[in-house]
Amino acid sequence: MASVIVSTMAILSGFIGVNTDTITTEAQAAAQTSATGMALLEVSTGRVLYQKNMHTRRAPASTTKILTAIAVIENCGDLSKLHKIPDSAVGVEGSSIYLERGEEMSVRDLLYGLMLQSGNDCAEALAIITSGSKEKFAELMNITAKKAGALDSNFVTPHGLDAEGHMTTAYDLAKISAYALKNEEFAKIAKTQKHSAPWQGRDYDRVITNKNRLLRSFEGCDGVKTGFTRKAGRTFVSSATRDGMQVVCAVLNCGPMFEDCARLMDSAFNEFNMVEVLIKGAKIGEVEVLEARVAKVACGVGQPYRYPLRRGEEDKISTRPITPVPLTAPIAVGDETGSVEILLDNEVIGESKLYAIESAESLTMWDRLKDIAGKWS
Repeated sequence: MASVIVSTMAILSGFIGVNTDTITTEAQAAAQTSATGMALLEVSTGRVLYQKNMHTRRAPASTTKILTAIAVIENCGDLSKLHKIPDSAVGVEGSSIYLERGEEMSVRDLLYGLMLQSGNDCAEALAIITSGSKEKFAELMNITAKKAGALDSNFVTPHGLDAEGHMTTAYDLAKISAYALKNEEFAKIAKTQKHSAPWQGRDYDRVITNKNRLLRSFEGCDGVKTGFTRKAGRTFVSSATRDGMQVVCAVLNCGPMFEDCARLMDSAFNEFNMVEVLIKGAKIGEVEVLEARVAKVACGVGQPYRYPLRRGEEDKISTRPITPVPLTAPIAVGDETGSVEILLDNEVIGESKLYAIESAESLTMWDRLKDIAGKWS
């Protein structure tokens, strides 16, 4: 049976320096918001950096449209295609870009109206264009939410107007947002401050302006969506990127939503750094090889593994090898050789495949004869 021997010291040698600013504890960060529920995640890994009642279910209001947008982008096909606006989308209550009966508009422009100006009419139009009905689209929304890792939510409407059973949590909303931000089309729309779209029947464009004021005031802000209903209160998901780390902060029922999110994201950027825990191409361990001219080959990861860490947490990183099936020569550089789990304070935070970073040739007939001769002598 082949075994993987992983050197923790080899992994720790890959750490870069971490931020030495004053550390803000998670409890102190939670105290910085009046939100009923809050979750702040690092986008690429999903690590929860701060939270307050993050699994408490509440109405999300127009932050629902984050899920609406990514469900449309993933399932609607050609976003440039023009569609006639469904009659039911004309005159929807609340925020609107004032779609008109008989008007044609592209899916992409409707997405800008949805995300920037929070158009409830855009949400209804997109739901019907994508799935044929709001009911069918709600099914698609819930499927997409689960794919994003949101397992404690139920979505009924595409716009977030109050409806029985339409609920999420700060954690689920942050997970959905982190998932959506990994999509280039969504990310581009979410950080746009102003968009102009053709306005059928007029000789001037429809100008759509983003309601997220952090885009203009917070360094590195790149999204994502505001919301309000009487039942939900003020809701907001913000995102920002600094020094290669992107965070997303979801707050539910939060009066000073812009101020609280800005304060929490600042704390996260001061307290955490993205650290390269595993370095591409560096030797992490060795794998035994049968029927080979060498006893072992060195292995490493195919891509670097980065993780947000507080100062001092690098000392709590360890690894746990996952033994592969026995490997037999020949082994070429790049062949998969097993995997390794990365742990923080004995909790698994990720897993990475291991690949050979050197080759192992098969034993030749002459090698086998020499081996036999050696045993006889």
